[in-house]
Amino acid sequence: MATPTDGGAAALPTYDDVVRAADRIEGHAVRTPLLESSLLNRAVGGRLLVKAENLQKTGSFKFRGAYNNIAALSEGVRAGGVVAYSSGNHAQAVAAAAALFGVPALIVMPKDAPAPKLANTRAYGAETVLYDRYSESREEIAQEIAAERRATIVPPYDHPMTIAGQGTIGLEIAAQCAADGIVPDAVLVCCGGGGLVAGIALALERPFPKVPIYAVEPEGFDDTARSLETGVRQTNAPEARSICDALLSPSPGELTFEINRRRLTGALRVSDDQALEAMAAAFAHLRIVAEPGGAVAIAAVLSGTFPLDGRTVVAVCSGGNVEPGLFSQALERL
Repeated sequence: MATPTDGGAAALPTYDDVVRAADRIEGHAVRTPLLESSLLNRAVGGRLLVKAENLQKTGSFKFRGAYNNIAALSEGVRAGGVVAYSSGNHAQAVAAAAALFGVPALIVMPKDAPAPKLANTRAYGAETVLYDRYSESREEIAQEIAAERRATIVPPYDHPMTIAGQGTIGLEIAAQCAADGIVPDAVLVCCGGGGLVAGIALALERPFPKVPIYAVEPEGFDDTARSLETGVRQTNAPEARSICDALLSPSPGELTFEINRRRLTGALRVSDDQALEAMAAAFAHLRIVAEPGGAVAIAAVLSGTFPLDGRTVVAVCSGGNVEPGLFSQALERL
């Protein structure tokens, strides 16, 4: 199912926007490590460097974009509060960032959102409104509430400030690689709506202009892959299901697709089973907790979907907010 692109090129963020975002979030976001395991390298036949955004505040990369977005608002606009819609990671990030600024936050979340994500969002002080992700529009609900409250919507991916904030990960990857004298042969990034991979692609334009960048998606939610292949934004089938709850966006964003169709080399698909295997491997070799959606870039390497063949590859682990029961299922594979 295709969705025509509406352009919006004039609003596209740039490398300089990512640099400005890095200045805004400095001292507030964590500079996450680039992890490596010699045993894992031996298993995959190359060098795998994992950018551990699961160690970011609120447990995912989303804090970067949320904080940058809210910080960029004028004080008067910010005082009116913020509204967001999210399956959990952006929800927690907006709630935490809003709390730091002392402004109210309301988050529209699916009824089937993982319990820890829902509980943490509320613990940060945000109000929540639940909806059915398969029969209701979270965007419409959020827009109605924001209009009533005269609050500002903080989009999860398709906004210049959100994209720029996520792109600060790319600046860190470039600096960390440069410090070790590394030029990666490819960068793999988890992808839902495309904001994370778009931001990283912008950030790597100058330091690594020739390094291939790939989005990685769950099977059944491969809208970015199909959009890149056809040149037109595609949507996912309503009946599609995946355990990768953080990556279940219905289609790429307008802005994110404009960036990704120009900058990405391609997109890869992995199964839920491969995501679980990657979660287990990340814990066994790197001692990190990854959620299914956060592990798909690692899964692309471990499954052979993206064979290393002696190459050096950076894979972004985008989040670690996983329910204990699901994480236990992954660990049973060890």
